[in-house]
Amino acid sequence: MKFFSDNAATVHPNVWAAMQAADAPDAAYDGDALSARLDDAFGAVFGQPVTALWVASGTAANCLALAALVPPWGGIVCHSAAHIETDEGGAPGFFTHGAKLILAQGDGARLTPATLDAVLAPIKDDVHRVQPHAIAITQASEHGRVYTPDEVAAIGALARARDLWLHMDGARFANAVAHLGCHPAAVTADAGVDALSFGMVKNGGMSAEVIVLFGAARDPALVEAIRRMRKRAGHLQSKGRYLAAQALALLDRDLWLTNARAANAAAAELAAAAGDRLIHPVEANEVFVVLSPVEAAALRCAGFDFYDWTAPAGAPGAARLVTAWNSHPDHVAALARALAAL
Repeated sequence: MKFFSDNAATVHPNVWAAMQAADAPDAAYDGDALSARLDDAFGAVFGQPVTALWVASGTAANCLALAALVPPWGGIVCHSAAHIETDEGGAPGFFTHGAKLILAQGDGARLTPATLDAVLAPIKDDVHRVQPHAIAITQASEHGRVYTPDEVAAIGALARARDLWLHMDGARFANAVAHLGCHPAAVTADAGVDALSFGMVKNGGMSAEVIVLFGAARDPALVEAIRRMRKRAGHLQSKGRYLAAQALALLDRDLWLTNARAANAAAAELAAAAGDRLIHPVEANEVFVVLSPVEAAALRCAGFDFYDWTAPAGAPGAARLVTAWNSHPDHVAALARALAAL
């Protein structure tokens, strides 16, 4: 019974069907009819013109977007727990040819204007210091916390005041929007986000993530830069129509939100059973719990698979439990019973 990562979830049947339907001759790379539909399809989701470019991984989506926004001598402010800092193997520096990650703090792995000011204010505007060019936030955060539209807008306002770009790593963007119940634009474009990595692999896709650009980030020069870097980085797939097909299938009739709601509901069931073991409020599809090594071993012996996690101060241990769009209700119920019985 798998609860270690939504990356390991199966591909949604509608995505498989869409890929099968795309299995017909068409133009190569991104010149096919399906890829040509992405701008309009994502524009409909956000209610405004956007530019949408597929890539094969979340790391590529994050780092190609940032590489277009930030020069090699620039800086990217992110949380110290951000995926681009802790889990992408130095890819931001590789793709940007040297841009520095400037680390900030914040409860629940979320940034705030105050924690951003704490790292931005001391940076003198001189040649001896790396100058920030962008802020990167994660929605939902690495601790499963969700930024509200007002919280994103406050960061967006700070970014504008300091002439910085705002990027959002949306690996679990669908789960965040499902939790908030807001319009997708309210927590992105309308709140000042310039570039979004729209996550799909964790939410029923197979191998497609999408870079979505809003407003000024749709500058033709920036879009052209991402297109060229995508090719140079080996991410311009020759049969790109299969990536476009996945994205379009998940957008169709809001399947991306349906899947996210299912994952969130499963996580909420586990959270209710965990009670005061919870380390963070559960707002998406990740549940962090205090769990001793003996308790973790007992759960594994009962057939549950999950990641050990960094325990908070004073706790004997911790675990991360991740649900997915296809988490089996019987497995979720069994884990909930096991947690409650500890």
